[in-house]
Amino acid sequence: MNSTKERILDVSLELFSQRGYSAVSIRDICKCVGIKESSVYYHFESKQNIFDELLNQFSEIAKGMMTQLENGLTDGQNSFSEGIHTVSNYFFEQYLMNDFCNKVMRILFIEQFNNENARKLYQHWLMDEPLNFQNKIFSVLISVGMIANCDSEYLAVKYYAPIYFYAQKWLFNGELTEESKEAFRIDAYKHIKMFFGEIGGYNGK
Repeated sequence: MNSTKERILDVSLELFSQRGYSAVSIRDICKCVGIKESSVYYHFESKQNIFDELLNQFSEIAKGMMTQLENGLTDGQNSFSEGIHTVSNYFFEQYLMNDFCNKVMRILFIEQFNNENARKLYQHWLMDEPLNFQNKIFSVLISVGMIANCDSEYLAVKYYAPIYFYAQKWLFNGELTEESKEAFRIDAYKHIKMFFGEIGGYNGK
């Protein structure tokens, strides 16, 4: 059975992801957990402290995800296309569609409009880091002659923008269901196949 602290975090994550951090009170959290308000302060100093703990957990997962992505293209792959598929699959399944990460990203999306730290985290982990990673990939592919010489930053945006769009359409718009996940997979992998078909180097699904 989860500890009281874990239950507070789980309930807070759920409520924050549905309503946003600002719209949820300590009283709301306590009511769902089934504890007195005073009991929360045994585990957390404030609602902000709960939020910070969730963000710290998310950041650690996101950092680990980026390390896995860095290793994904060269970790025992037989071909470039297999590496691309491995990286894409990991990013989709273990990050965008991971229940915890998905809920935190929903919170960041809501709170970015009135919380500067949330805005920075949202931009960093949903835009800057994925684009930087793709930029590295395309720079290497251009340098070894696997694709024609082009602006790697432009290719990164061209590759990632539809994925970000499909994530907003299917994964962050309403309840995250198996149906919405599958709809995202279909659109995202179709885009990946067409994208690399245009520039060369990918023949995956």
